[in-house]
Amino acid sequence: MTSRVDITLTVNGERVTRSVEARRHLIDFLRLDLGLTGSHAGCEHGVCGACTVRVDGEIVRGCLVLAASLDGAEVTTIEGLSDSGEMADLQDAFIARNAAQCGFCTPGMVMAAADIVQHHPHATRAEIREHLSGNYCRCTGYQAIVDAVEATLEARGGAAR
Repeated sequence: MTSRVDITLTVNGERVTRSVEARRHLIDFLRLDLGLTGSHAGCEHGVCGACTVRVDGEIVRGCLVLAASLDGAEVTTIEGLSDSGEMADLQDAFIARNAAQCGFCTPGMVMAAADIVQHHPHATRAEIREHLSGNYCRCTGYQAIVDAVEATLEARGGAAR
């Protein structure tokens, strides 16, 4: 018998109440229960970063957090970040620099990139690389991704040289 927990949280600005399996991970709750498939389940061990989402304003690995532990929390997925317009310039920079090749890592990478753009507007290239180091990308070699983040920071009046 599977134990269930009732939770109420805000996902992308909408209040959601569900009964979830006590051991369901956030990424599975978002994808399977809410149909928000933008964030990907990659390694399921917190290593690759494909499942990166925001919880109460901080980026987390959705595969490492139990949905049942988030009663009352605010969760933002890549869909919510896109809908808000917060990352439109970052998306444009990713496209312009071909920083989203196969696309599997892109949602998690953009969530991490949006985090550094928001919290560290004067980040150096080294700091950008460090911040993104928890998100794996097999296609780009990271150069294009770092270029896209740096260009976004510069366009917003930040970025250190």
